[in-house]
Amino acid sequence: MRLCFIGDIVGSSGRRALKAVLPGFLSSNGIDVCVINAENSAHGLGCSDKICAELKFLGADVITLGNHTFSNYEFLGKIDKLDYVVKPCNVSKSWKGNDIVTVEKNGQKLAVINILGQVNMMPSADNPFEAADELISEINDMGIRSILVDFHSETTSEKCAMGYYLAGKASVVVGTHTHVQTSDNRILDGGTGYITDVGMTGSVDSVLGMDIDTSIRRLKDKISVRYEPAMGPAMINGVIAEIDADGRCTSFKRFTEYE
Repeated sequence: MRLCFIGDIVGSSGRRALKAVLPGFLSSNGIDVCVINAENSAHGLGCSDKICAELKFLGADVITLGNHTFSNYEFLGKIDKLDYVVKPCNVSKSWKGNDIVTVEKNGQKLAVINILGQVNMMPSADNPFEAADELISEINDMGIRSILVDFHSETTSEKCAMGYYLAGKASVVVGTHTHVQTSDNRILDGGTGYITDVGMTGSVDSVLGMDIDTSIRRLKDKISVRYEPAMGPAMINGVIAEIDADGRCTSFKRFTEYE
């Protein structure tokens, strides 16, 4: 299975870049399954059922989320109808949606799970390591060997720890949330593809996808100006993994595409 994971979409610039690039990219790279994190896709904060449908039309097989999953409150009433969307499993029982999403391509099944970190993250989350163990055990009982974990976490230390903890248990562990692609993509012992942060899909000239002047004002002047997504030319950050029939990652590369 050839898997593509695309990092956090930020606002309309990120969605515009995907619309321009994604269909051709998936085709030219022979991608079997495409997974996209969309927790910042609705004007930089949250998601919506309309955006999920748009991403699925462009080629997403599974959509993951994060701490801003229900920043758009209406999405709470929509997510149960979206069987291809997986939400963080370890936040609150009030969070509706799927803890596991499975997809099958060319006779090979992939399970996707989404976990929130617990260090410096709001809202607070339950122990992510225990949550990973519980869901992976459930997936193994389903007879599925290929597992992708989107670990939406603030700190590099927690992400690295999760990568090593899941080495040999998951096929791929990708870090999301911090929006800057790291250069540590590698295959850990046991055949687990790992990267600390896959990066974002949003404006190149921005602060994590958000407007530069607004971000400077908030940080320099300590004024709580509302964040706005940057609107300039955008990039797409992600990884491509090859997973064999036993669920082991055999190739793991990062990429950046520009619209």
